[in-house]
Amino acid sequence: MSGLLAHLLAVPGPWAYAVIGLLVFVEAAIFVGFVVPGESAVLLGGLLASTGHLSLWLLLTLVIVAGVLGDSVGFEVGRRLGPRISDLRPLRRHGAKIEAARTYLRHRGGRAVVLGRFTAFLRAVMPALAGASEMSYRRFLVFNVLGGLIWGSGVTLLGYFAGSSFATVAQSLGRGSAALLIIVAVAGTLTWRHRRRRARRDTGGAVIGA
Repeated sequence: MSGLLAHLLAVPGPWAYAVIGLLVFVEAAIFVGFVVPGESAVLLGGLLASTGHLSLWLLLTLVIVAGVLGDSVGFEVGRRLGPRISDLRPLRRHGAKIEAARTYLRHRGGRAVVLGRFTAFLRAVMPALAGASEMSYRRFLVFNVLGGLIWGSGVTLLGYFAGSSFATVAQSLGRGSAALLIIVAVAGTLTWRHRRRRARRDTGGAVIGA
């Protein structure tokens, strides 16, 4: 595990920013948030920022902007496709979830755009569904930016503080042990989020966070 952190630290900063930004962008832009690990990349980015390898403020800006732009592209695609969005190959296997997300959007409107940020599947499809529902882009943008700010800063800082909270351990346990503890903390966070999502899916309507 400490070797993984060493490899991440060896990646030049510009490349790390580029990869993180791209993963966050494509989650919603091309409906692959349930496959592309955008949130995991942001957590690891926060961890790298805690080591000084990346700038926290630059990373925060990048994640928020990439998230807002990705969702805006997804919204435009959904607006152009309309009801045909359900026929897209990546979404055909998720018919029930798509319908549940539509219901969620109808009932909660703009709030669904914000809350959808915190579930991988909804983060991928909610912008397009909002576009297909003929929501005005101006209204969507307000909630999109709000959601981007909350989600982007929250996940980045979660990774950052998970890493920085173990920074002093290196003095007593050595760098390898400290790196191991940092990665365990982040892995534990990812496992907890995965189990929470699975529990929501197993409770019917909870799949969409309602």
